[in-house]
Amino acid sequence: MKVHFIAVGGSAMHNLAIALSRKGFEVTGSDDEIFEPSRTRLEKQGILPQSIGWNPTLIHADLDAVILGMHAREDNPELLKAKELNIPIYSYPEYLYEQSKNKVRVVIGGSHGKTTITSMLLHVINALGISADYMVGAQLEGYDCMVKLTDDAPIMILEGDEYLSSPIDRRPKFHLYRPNIAILSGIAWDHINVFPTFENYVEQFEQFCNLIEPDGTFVFNTEDEEVAKLGQQFSTKLKTVPYATPVYEVTETGTLLHFENKKYALKIFGAHNLQNLMGAMRLGEAIGISPDDFFTAVQTFTGAGKRLQLVAEKDNFTFYKDFAHSPSKLKATTKAVKEQFNQRKVIACMELHTFSSLKKEFLPHYQHAMDHADIAVVYFSHEVVQHKKLEPITAKQVQEAFGGNVLVMTETAEVLDFIRSQDWHNAVLLMMSSGNFDGIDYDQLGVEISQTI
Repeated sequence: MKVHFIAVGGSAMHNLAIALSRKGFEVTGSDDEIFEPSRTRLEKQGILPQSIGWNPTLIHADLDAVILGMHAREDNPELLKAKELNIPIYSYPEYLYEQSKNKVRVVIGGSHGKTTITSMLLHVINALGISADYMVGAQLEGYDCMVKLTDDAPIMILEGDEYLSSPIDRRPKFHLYRPNIAILSGIAWDHINVFPTFENYVEQFEQFCNLIEPDGTFVFNTEDEEVAKLGQQFSTKLKTVPYATPVYEVTETGTLLHFENKKYALKIFGAHNLQNLMGAMRLGEAIGISPDDFFTAVQTFTGAGKRLQLVAEKDNFTFYKDFAHSPSKLKATTKAVKEQFNQRKVIACMELHTFSSLKKEFLPHYQHAMDHADIAVVYFSHEVVQHKKLEPITAKQVQEAFGGNVLVMTETAEVLDFIRSQDWHNAVLLMMSSGNFDGIDYDQLGVEISQTI
């Protein structure tokens, strides 16, 4: 098979390119910019484009498929040439479906918790030696590629993102996978640049449920109001499996989970994490893994990358970083940290970085999102707001939106100065962002703080 990637440097695209190359496909690609780590990883696999830029000569009649990334535009010269030659054109999710249409597809959907649930399930599958292909949306520790494709694995685990598929396919990605087994972890309005109303956003998840294969299994979170409605709505069409936060105890090293008269010592903590764990367990059950085998295997799971990821620890100081940026994620993450370290001062810093989070109309959704922190800092950059071509927002608007005693800062140096001024004895630092506060090196900061303890 000969496959060409238009916009091969994307975080998702380059993983698929590497996976297909490893499967034995002849892979070519192009892009007008390729950053790290994509560049080095493509080069190591031997499929880094020889030059940067679009090159229509790479599109020829011998190609079996062209895979189009979101970064490309509709008038891309390579795309136009592929259309002219009638070469089959696929979006990233479409081609993943092509590669898995003869497998049992397990799709993990929801506004939050997708990567964590996927990571938990993969951890157990690997521990038990089960053969499965997969696609994960974030880089996980211990994996050198976030896509695995084989001919013989009977199962495909897919993280189901609701964002758009490609410049010429405006369907949400998770509408294209047609799961045999699916989960929805929660629905909290996101991607408001694409889904302008909450009702429109919820519709995408209803459509997702409609696309589960006949007689399929739908695992759903009963503690999320919108998801619970869908569980009820589809109870006559699908095998519906509810889950909720389990009974647990907070321990010094993590959590003691209670389930069916047994106790399991876990390294993870927080109600939201344990809620995700129950969802992952029910998915495991749907592919033949007993709850006892699942919980026994997951005891060595330490967490998904960038999800409550430990940066530094010394004596009674702990530093975590987290990908949280939406209101529901902020609330769940700060609550989890405070519950785990209830005798310590928790200082939580978050960055408004995404299109949704920086939109003035969306800010009120952050009301009380960081109330569980002892000290809460919110950072945003006026330059980033301008770059995203959004209406300017003020520090006062942000402070009023969050409520409480939130400190609002607009300079990276201001955030660093504040952190350096704190007493970190018997304290936890939690940094939450889908970015890096415009240049903060977390590892370096962790070393710096540790030296003061």
